[in-house]
Amino acid sequence: MGSPTESPDSLPTPATPAGRDGLDAILARPDRAVIALDFDGTLAPIVPDPDQARAHPDAVPALAALAPKVASVAVITGRPAGVAVRKGGFADVPGLEHLVVLGHYGAERWDAVSGTVTAPAPHPGVAAVRAELPGVLDRVGAWQGTWIEEKGRAVAVHTRRASDPQAAFEALREPLTDLATRHGLIVEPGRMVLELRPPGMDKGVALLEYAREIGAESVLYAGDDLGDLPAFAAVDKLRSDGVPGLLVCSGSSEVAELADRSDTVVDGPGGVVRLLAALAAQLG
Repeated sequence: MGSPTESPDSLPTPATPAGRDGLDAILARPDRAVIALDFDGTLAPIVPDPDQARAHPDAVPALAALAPKVASVAVITGRPAGVAVRKGGFADVPGLEHLVVLGHYGAERWDAVSGTVTAPAPHPGVAAVRAELPGVLDRVGAWQGTWIEEKGRAVAVHTRRASDPQAAFEALREPLTDLATRHGLIVEPGRMVLELRPPGMDKGVALLEYAREIGAESVLYAGDDLGDLPAFAAVDKLRSDGVPGLLVCSGSSEVAELADRSDTVVDGPGGVVRLLAALAAQLG
């Protein structure tokens, strides 16, 4: 994967033939294109305290300019759908009347049309893990600098504030995986975070189901983290089924694997927002 060529007001040129085909398809038939985006690290800068995360200040204007010109815009996130809507400032925005937020990796869905969240009953293992997690962290000696994020249908342990974030992350992988397995959950690793959540849904499943629901004829997916790899694989699957796609990495030195698999790398959430604005202008 090479570095794309771009100017501040132009679309990046994808470094791969498949990416160029995906962008060409989006530009040719935007009314059949799905624009799908991760939230943290893609639309919102990564911050030490996830509760303080907010969408990039230009994200909503860029999305509102683009959304009326494409088949659909969907935000696919590990956060609860309602939390992403609040932190993104997505509700009641002209131009985003048909935005969809797929939270908890697709287990929850918020539609701007109704303004409501729909979701199945929570997995009982999450409550069990939540109760045992403090004891596990204490036994591992990982309390100092770690941050437990309650996510309703999941629970996450962040190590970014630890004195050695990577060492804390590695020390917790095995015990948290054991804890999750005992209660029928899985561990989703991310950028200095380990999330314990129910199996069966990931961003790839959510993206595939939504693209098929919409009848997408092309798709763009932008992400920044290991949890976005299933969505990248879903775009590969769509491509093999004849649906062109464009993979965008919201650049980070922390997740080289995602950059290597992408068609174009942009400079974090600011770069993603500029790409969305340039796409809206190109379609205007």
